[in-house]
Amino acid sequence: MADIPGPAMLVSKMRAVHMEAILISKLTAKSRAAILEKIRNILNLAPGNSVVFEVGEDNKVAIRKAAPIDIEFAKALEDTLSEWMSADDIEAYRDL
Repeated sequence: MADIPGPAMLVSKMRAVHMEAILISKLTAKSRAAILEKIRNILNLAPGNSVVFEVGEDNKVAIRKAAPIDIEFAKALEDTLSEWMSADDIEAYRDL
């Protein structure tokens, strides 16, 4: 079994690929995470703004400030997804 690299090794590898810093936010009991101030500043986020999470094929997640078109698109889809909102569906997907 291979050794798992410690934090110093991970930071060293990050520098080798020209990444900035890893910023970590802890999930609450309700699975919510704060968007850290550095990220809010980079994305120019303010209270009440919406964000978009984009998942790539490699399971890497990118976050960006939602554009008005993103919000309009989500609202347009909302009514088409009602078939998935029965009590049975909510119960079946509760733990995902």
